Amino acid sequence: MNDQSAPSAAAPGDARMHVRAIHQSKGHGILMRIMVLTMRHPWQVAITVVSTIIACGLQLWMPVLLGQAVDHAEGVINGGAGAADALWTTAMIMLVVSVGRGIFTMWQNYFGEAVGHFTAYELRLAVYEKIQRLSFSYHDKVHTGDLITVGMLDLEGVRMFFATGVLRVVLLGILIGVGAYMMLSTDLWLGVLALAFVPFVAWRSSVMHITLRLTWMKLQDLLQVVSRVMEENLGGIRVVRAFAAQDHELEKFDKASDAALELAHKRVDFRVVNTAVTNLSFFISMGLVLWVGGEKVASGVMSVGTLATFLTFMTILQMPVRQLGLLVNSFSRAATCGQRLFAFLDQEVEIADRPQAKPLNVTKGTLRFENVGFAYPSAPDRQVLQGVSFEARRGQTIGLVGAPGSGKSTIAHLIPRFYDVTAGAVTIDGQNVADVSLDSLRKHVAVVQQDSFLFTTNIENNIAYGDPWAKETRIARSAESAQLHNYIMGLPTGYQTVVGERGVSLSGGQRQRLNIARSLMLHPAVMVFDDSTAAVDAGTEQRIRSAMKRFSRDRVTMIISHRLSSLMHADQILFIENGQVIERGTHAELLELGGRYRELYDLQVRPSDDQMEAAQ
Repeated sequence: MNDQSAPSAAAPGDARMHVRAIHQSKGHGILMRIMVLTMRHPWQVAITVVSTIIACGLQLWMPVLLGQAVDHAEGVINGGAGAADALWTTAMIMLVVSVGRGIFTMWQNYFGEAVGHFTAYELRLAVYEKIQRLSFSYHDKVHTGDLITVGMLDLEGVRMFFATGVLRVVLLGILIGVGAYMMLSTDLWLGVLALAFVPFVAWRSSVMHITLRLTWMKLQDLLQVVSRVMEENLGGIRVVRAFAAQDHELEKFDKASDAALELAHKRVDFRVVNTAVTNLSFFISMGLVLWVGGEKVASGVMSVGTLATFLTFMTILQMPVRQLGLLVNSFSRAATCGQRLFAFLDQEVEIADRPQAKPLNVTKGTLRFENVGFAYPSAPDRQVLQGVSFEARRGQTIGLVGAPGSGKSTIAHLIPRFYDVTAGAVTIDGQNVADVSLDSLRKHVAVVQQDSFLFTTNIENNIAYGDPWAKETRIARSAESAQLHNYIMGLPTGYQTVVGERGVSLSGGQRQRLNIARSLMLHPAVMVFDDSTAAVDAGTEQRIRSAMKRFSRDRVTMIISHRLSSLMHADQILFIENGQVIERGTHAELLELGGRYRELYDLQVRPSDDQMEAAQ
């Protein structure tokens, strides 16, 4: 098998390590939990915070230097001795300080983004690992588009929190706090005027925080709908084209997009209005400082340089004022996205290894259903299976037949423990499948599903999916048994031919045969074919069944089919109706019984026999 599968070998261990770290942060508030994950990278965090503090200090030094430069320039104009040298010295210091501020700001931005991306990397692995472990019952009730939204939009909101939230708190705290102290200590009255806008801005920011958080949750729900519509459309694009339903799909997507766009516009309008109001209060304060400070300069109480220092401080504070809205928005988004993301990561896995679960030890290879009952978690009051009991030994073939919805596929899904039984037990060699490790169980039980899903990679990788390092001869044997080898060899690039998304470049029968070949690679103790030859013609099915006889000798084979010709050869046939076994026996015994199986046989087989006799 080629190298496309190699990277996945190391991923599960790394993902489990990151998941453990993420679950260790449980019990904290949402924002604190994000911070705990961020602190898993202490060196990058430390460099970022130190760079931010130094950059802020250098920026706050600039107004003082500028005020001194103005006073020195005034001295040059008035012919003061040494004023020109002092001005040049101050100018050089300002140049060095500006360069230093630029360097530390660059480090702040670089390492701040790095911390966010490291955190996103770990969360992305954790989300993907969680998706792999969640049970079928969870995926039955959750739309794929919802999971994509969590893994992309919500994760992005959490990723940006350190750079746009935490660092911004440090940055604004230093600029506003130290800047306020320096202004008040220079001139108390001017300092009060300069900071008069702060209470108003704090109040407006609080209002904006609450409003933006509520609207962001609604926006996320609307974007989730957009993702769901898009995912369904892409998955069913052939159906859409076949029924010429493009206009309907465009209208549906446009309606979902318009709802999200309208709310996004409202959010932007609200944020812009609040930002404009807070900026207006800032400029009013600056105007008052310029008026009162100008009078003091005119009266000789204050130098021009000191007033210039004040105005420069005010200009520097303008940036923190404008960013208060962004800061509030960052906290709001992180809290909302984190709540949704962690709610997903904290989902309890219903089907998991029990404490002290041991690997399945297959000796005789006997499969047994002992009075099994089952109801899906989404409908616990509706019994899908009731009192199902049967035994199959190594080398035996069991056939399941019945009307759609009778519970046949459910029986197949209980063997590898895709779901847990609600009554009775499923055992292999006397070992309850619920008490053994899932990895070992699913290595010994292979289910060829009705849905023949294929990955967008070459044919060789698809067949060897369960054993990526299998030899080419073994892959070819499995394909040959599935009656697919000759077709593959007729392709220009053979086993290296890349199938399209979901295998669209292959026919339905070819996809199902490739799916069969993939399962044959595992050499399982129990092999289940869940209507897996429905898209295969009768002649090919006969050749597949003949080729698989040698595979059936040392394992239990279960065949679920609506076509009786697929299971007439079975050692025991179970007729399932309303979740119960109402008839059992060999093909001949069931025909002699004259019950439901005989009725189905007459419907399927006798008409064709009659046609053959008429033709003769």
